[in-house]
Amino acid sequence: MADKKDLPDDLKKFRDSYVEMFGTLPPLPSGRFSFSGDIDPETLRLWEQVRARAFYNDVFDMKTTQLILFGMLLVEHNQIAAQAHASAARRAGASWQELHKVVELAAATGTLYPANQGSALLNTLRDNEGGGK
Repeated sequence: MADKKDLPDDLKKFRDSYVEMFGTLPPLPSGRFSFSGDIDPETLRLWEQVRARAFYNDVFDMKTTQLILFGMLLVEHNQIAAQAHASAARRAGASWQELHKVVELAAATGTLYPANQGSALLNTLRDNEGGGK
């Protein structure tokens, strides 16, 4: 098993970034570091480089990044990851009002998706039938 001490320094740094972000190493990344660190550390390194490039960027600060991730994961119905990123957003300075607004946005997006898709589908069907009521 690739314990923290067994990982190359660059992978240790990636692993430590989870603890910095979440206050602990969550179970899913922990499993990825353990298993992929043993089996294919180069692939683990590539995955972590992609994550680092997306999460640590010069466009959004950490709070905004975490709020976006929280909302995206809510919409994907990924409760465990959404909770982790809500916690990370709080660690990065997000207020309860900001987190609640993300919930509102996610709920509106989820509600409007079938309305938008269904209306567009029915509009196309109506147009194909000649546009009558």
